[in-house]
Amino acid sequence: MFPGARDADPASAGERADYVVVGAPLDVSTSFRPGARFGPDEVRKFARTFEDYHPSSGTHFSELGVTDYGDVHAWNDAAEYLDYLEGVLTDVHWNDAIPLLVGGEHTVSVAGVRAADPDVFVALDAHLDLREDLDGDPLSHSTVTRHALDVADEAVVVGARSGNEHEWERATESDVTVVPPEDAADWTPDVDGDVYLSVDIDAADPAFAPGTGTPEPFGLDSATMRDLVREVAPESVAFDVVEVNDRDDGQAATLAAKLLREFVHSHADA
Repeated sequence: MFPGARDADPASAGERADYVVVGAPLDVSTSFRPGARFGPDEVRKFARTFEDYHPSSGTHFSELGVTDYGDVHAWNDAAEYLDYLEGVLTDVHWNDAIPLLVGGEHTVSVAGVRAADPDVFVALDAHLDLREDLDGDPLSHSTVTRHALDVADEAVVVGARSGNEHEWERATESDVTVVPPEDAADWTPDVDGDVYLSVDIDAADPAFAPGTGTPEPFGLDSATMRDLVREVAPESVAFDVVEVNDRDDGQAATLAAKLLREFVHSHADA
């Protein structure tokens, strides 16, 4: 269970809760370093050391109505899994709670976006994720932003520094905004409507979070990611943090867990 959260009844996800942690250990399309299946456990484990009190907001995490649904067991059929996961997350929304999805590979965000039906998809990510497919797989972790645009009116990718030529061409269209790492600290969210906030931990420079599937240098520092989450949280109807694996000493999981808590404190405070 995520430290500071309560157990959630799987039959009534979100009931008597304001926020529901849902683990999604999908790890079928990882293209470099596998291990995202261990992400939910790693994030919960490395959250144990944090103080309950949040000095910036003056709130206690354990008093903010967070429950932990546990993990939605993953299997190899990504399409079927995403359909099932979407149903779980839809139940959370129907119970007037905010889902806190913990991956797993970034593909799980597709289910999160479909369940939330946001106006804007905001991703902290090293990669544009605008591919049609990766090696013939249309549900790869490299296609998430493209899938999000099937639901949302626009996408903002903050920290992007990697993509193929076709992705960068697609990113010039009016429904996509790219904020490069060097501009991220000065970016002010100017969004119209409900936001889905997705944090791919590889948005961070590998110096801060080496435990991820496709690390990309020249990325965001952890304090900038914290500030971005705080800025976007008040407009958000759902949150996820993804692509944490077990290939470091807990740096990526610690950052992911802290960003999840920052989201909850900032959202609740607003």
